[in-house]
Amino acid sequence: MNNEKKYLLGLTLAELKQVAKDLGMPAFTGGQMAKWLYEQHVKSIDEMTNISKANRAKLAAEYEIGCAEYSDAQHSVDGTIKYLFPTRSGKFVETVYIPDKDRATLCVSSQVGCKMNCLFCQTGKQGFEGSLPAGDILNQIYSLPEVDKLTNIVFMGQGEPMDNLDNVLRATEILTADYGWAWSPKRITVSSVGVKNKLKRFLEESECHVAISMHDPIPSERSELMPAERGMGIEQVVELLKNYDFSHQRRLSFEYIVFKGVNDSMQHAKAIIKLVTGLDCRFNLIRFHQIPDIPLQGVNDEKMEQFRDYLTQHGVFTTIRASRGQDIYAACGLLSTSKKIGEIRHHEDEKQKEEM
Repeated sequence: MNNEKKYLLGLTLAELKQVAKDLGMPAFTGGQMAKWLYEQHVKSIDEMTNISKANRAKLAAEYEIGCAEYSDAQHSVDGTIKYLFPTRSGKFVETVYIPDKDRATLCVSSQVGCKMNCLFCQTGKQGFEGSLPAGDILNQIYSLPEVDKLTNIVFMGQGEPMDNLDNVLRATEILTADYGWAWSPKRITVSSVGVKNKLKRFLEESECHVAISMHDPIPSERSELMPAERGMGIEQVVELLKNYDFSHQRRLSFEYIVFKGVNDSMQHAKAIIKLVTGLDCRFNLIRFHQIPDIPLQGVNDEKMEQFRDYLTQHGVFTTIRASRGQDIYAACGLLSTSKKIGEIRHHEDEKQKEEM
């Protein structure tokens, strides 16, 4: 992508109309651009054929679409595909496509790396390298080969969405607006560990589903697993959530990775029930996938089922999430691009040497 030009992907309808106006075109040209971008997914301005050739040339002199094809793809035996997309800042993010019978979910990233540094997550181990602009978030969908098959999008890839809230809200606006993808917000889930002030703003400004990463209901233990507990505790998160209605179309879920001897006891199950009583929510239990140098272990299926059954019997609807893409390190907590970036850069360096 040419860094000197500005990008159209990620602009709202009002901004596209302003682009048209600034270039001396009628405002409705902005609406035409929106259709070409968000309905047709064009790769070049020249494809916008109902805009005059002269106006396309004016537009192309200052702008480009701002989309980029994936750099790498890894295919799992279970059909999951992990894509590596380049960002506008020259970095890379991972996106996971998960087909399942009549559903196809895309797990998108909102940041390169993550500041939250949860003990069990590979992404935090690569450090934080920056937040993605809305165009880079949307490009993961825009340039996905299977884009037309998608039924759901989850913001559960790399990064903490609330730590990049402006861009996440802009991306979800474009995904749900009539001028954009025109998706129902009920097809989109945004996850969070719980970030003070940001979570409240998200709940106020968006109608998308919410998924909270709990992982331990006991604050002192949760802070050992998740340093973010010290910024906004799980009890504060739950108190905030009690102010919103999740009994209709908007859904609230809690994510809970089960660790052997850490958060899998009856004491934890009882603490969960006490904590979420009165909240309309569901729990997703997740198997832990081992990452290097971390002294945590998962539990067996029998233990997972016991934990699930106890919660469900006590009024907390609970499911066990199927693990997908483990063989390509695409499962929960395993997204880290650092190794892949090293390989790509090494390959590029070798290529340059050959050309010299």
